[in-house]
Amino acid sequence: MFTGLVEETGRITEIDHRRDSVIIRISSDLCISGTNVGDSIAVNGCCLTATKVSKRGKSKGFEFNLLRETWDVTNLNALKQGTLVNLERALVLGQRMGGHFVTGHVDAVGKIRKWEKKGKDWLLDVDVPSRLMAGFVPKGSITVDGISLTVAIIRKRGFSVWIIPHTRQITNLRTRKVGDKLNLETDLLGKYVLRKLDI
Repeated sequence: MFTGLVEETGRITEIDHRRDSVIIRISSDLCISGTNVGDSIAVNGCCLTATKVSKRGKSKGFEFNLLRETWDVTNLNALKQGTLVNLERALVLGQRMGGHFVTGHVDAVGKIRKWEKKGKDWLLDVDVPSRLMAGFVPKGSITVDGISLTVAIIRKRGFSVWIIPHTRQITNLRTRKVGDKLNLETDLLGKYVLRKLDI
């Protein structure tokens, strides 16, 4: 379980395609602290298990073994060496909850329709698969590449969120452009409501 509060951006240092899986290695300065093999890390909002942890030298960071399913249905398949990714360690029981409940299970991939500065802030508009739209409510929570955000505008097949300069600066949003794909996870509590209503 995560909160959607990105702790740092790591950089992809290696991608190794194998027959049934993909190995990715990511540098880390902050999230590496206190992390051991078997721990969960949210990478662009996708919960992955650290299979190797290096805490010293040039190889400082994590290694993850991704199933082909994970690779195929998330925006991780767009990663290249040098790409920045959002990182967050799993929630520790008793710590302050600043975002919202994030499982790290990506529901769908959206595409950036607009990404523009509005005064001091930024407006991010994302196209979304129609099957996901029932999970959106005005001022509800949405996770975008692992970032906990508040829905500002809902369209027929998309939504917009406001991004403050701090969020843009400390996440990989600073490298994003129109047409880029984003991992999306709708609000967990809303999913249970929809399930109960059989929507």
